[in-house]
Amino acid sequence: MIKSVFAATAALSVSAGAAFAGPYVNVESNSGFTGSDYNATVTDAHVGYEGGIGEDAGYYVQAGPALVSVDGEDLETELSGKAGVGVDVAENVNVYGEVSFLTDGSNDANYGTKLGVKWSF
Repeated sequence: MIKSVFAATAALSVSAGAAFAGPYVNVESNSGFTGSDYNATVTDAHVGYEGGIGEDAGYYVQAGPALVSVDGEDLETELSGKAGVGVDVAENVNVYGEVSFLTDGSNDANYGTKLGVKWSF
């Protein structure tokens, strides 16, 4: 179940180039459903840092506790984080990528990746 929650979390999170350099706090809650049936919610409370890479790229790293609430189960506290980079490849086109993780209470962690292209107009 946690892996499907993590997949939903990875799919719903957002990436973008850095708007400014410096530390930040990001609290994000993602819920998963099958049809109209509620499955779970993961709420991340991350501390992060973002900055620029030259004039056309930015990066971010963030991590912190993840509150995992699976339907019908006790609340679990895990650790999650993500790191990403975005590069402006043309005036209105940004290519981005992200790697993320979520522990699951065992020796294994769940990992996710995201790649995308954003066109602005």
